[in-house]
Amino acid sequence: MKLFARIAAIFCLVVVTSISLVFLTSTGRLTFRASLTAILIVAAIVFYAAYTDIVKPLSELRRGAKKIRDGDLDFELKTEVTSEIGDLVRDFDEMRERLQSSQEDKLRAETESRELIRNIAHDLRTPITTIRGYSEGILDGIAATPEKEERYLRTINTKAVEMGNLIDELSFYAKVDTNRIPYHFSKISAKTFFDDCAAEISDDLSGKNMDFSYETDLTGDELIIADPEQIKRIINNIVGNSVKYMDKPDGKVTLTVKDEGDVIECEIADNGRGVEKQNLSRLYDRFYRVDSGRSAPGGSGIGLSVAKKIIEDHGGTIWATGDLGEGLAQHFIIRKYEEEEK
Repeated sequence: MKLFARIAAIFCLVVVTSISLVFLTSTGRLTFRASLTAILIVAAIVFYAAYTDIVKPLSELRRGAKKIRDGDLDFELKTEVTSEIGDLVRDFDEMRERLQSSQEDKLRAETESRELIRNIAHDLRTPITTIRGYSEGILDGIAATPEKEERYLRTINTKAVEMGNLIDELSFYAKVDTNRIPYHFSKISAKTFFDDCAAEISDDLSGKNMDFSYETDLTGDELIIADPEQIKRIINNIVGNSVKYMDKPDGKVTLTVKDEGDVIECEIADNGRGVEKQNLSRLYDRFYRVDSGRSAPGGSGIGLSVAKKIIEDHGGTIWATGDLGEGLAQHFIIRKYEEEEK
């Protein structure tokens, strides 16, 4: 309607001006030359108005359409026109921004998928090679004694478990990527939960020649609403990384759980190789690996991004502290459960 009103106003201006000029010329009050000059001025005004309100915005639209046709979305359409055509230009540019964002998301997803495939191929190669080598050793009679055969079989079993864990991680990641994590929230005692986690970690690390310590100031009265299985997944993943990236013969892992008022804070620290401070925030990026080289320890690079997702779904936050050569500490908080006042 704005554009129609402007066109109507311009038309009325042209009609009124033309009639006035004809009348003034016919009565001798205005010379022909002056009348022609006035007509040219009115024509210039009409042309400028038409160019500003119609031609220029349409030219912008045409320019944008050609760029999109050629696959170029990195541009911007601008107009100061407030008519319907101006609104059309702005809507077109908004559509262009959405298309660009969608294209960038698609490219990012494709890049992440390629990275995931590369990581999986790298991580599966080592256990498969080991299983093949040791199984061939048994078939060829290299494991000539029962003790050696048992050692070969244990190695094969360990590598098979590693492959199974990787497959489970990828399967769970698929659920994370589609926001279909199977949560089962319940009200639990924070102290009981973390005491049980500490006992399991202690048993697991005792066979890996690593020292483990557990500290807490919880009294047993603190309650949290959480999915125990998923929180335990996070803790096991962090501890697993501590073992994986340990570069010292006297490896240490510490689990510290503190009551911080409205929240429970859990810290899992080690004395391993650590991470450069500038890369600490990247630990929770999807597919990020501390060492992206082919000699890096196994891992799909999705474990900590999954941990971040789970903690955030619990209403908490997760972060890391430390530095290269000084070990790594990972912290997360979970809100305490409080009975609503009636």
